[in-house]
Amino acid sequence: MSALAIGAIVWSARRAAARSVGPTEERLFRAVNGLPEAVHPVAAPIMQMGSLAAVWVTAEGVRRRRGAADALVVAALGTSVWGGIKLIKPRVGRGRPAAHLDRVEVRGQAQSGLGYPSGHAAVSLTLALVAVRSPRARAAALVAAAVTGLSRMYVGAHLPLDIVGGYAVGLLVGVHDWPSAAGALERAAGPLRTRASAR
Repeated sequence: MSALAIGAIVWSARRAAARSVGPTEERLFRAVNGLPEAVHPVAAPIMQMGSLAAVWVTAEGVRRRRGAADALVVAALGTSVWGGIKLIKPRVGRGRPAAHLDRVEVRGQAQSGLGYPSGHAAVSLTLALVAVRSPRARAAALVAAAVTGLSRMYVGAHLPLDIVGGYAVGLLVGVHDWPSAAGALERAAGPLRTRASAR
């Protein structure tokens, strides 16, 4: 999976760095961006799954269900992905859809800055893979992550390659055995709590 994610990042970044939109990518974008206005009330809240606020809300939910160690892993990974995306964007230099195409339907507040890769796509997939463990809940989270990526195109914030790059980053981070890391963190914190309670 890691090799697949790295390959997708390299492939999509190279194409995005060309700063042009190919005919296939344009057709995909317009098919989603041109969906009716009735979609907006559904898409807008779901795509917030890819925001920084969603990282902290999710981490708090994990803390209540599984404890502080798991929550710390979720918060650290989600925040790192969110920040790391901002470091990648200037290296690729691709703008938002309206910088490359005409007749882009922008819904809500127009997005500033650069487009590739999509932070919302990256964060949403990271959270779906890291924060959720049960198969049924993870399936629902993956569907929500997919809707998040499509929603970012629908509102005119991202082109398809931006979404591919974001998902690839999320996949690269999310496929590792983070539950084991959380368990190790919990075991390491145990003696510290014991000494603190003994004082």
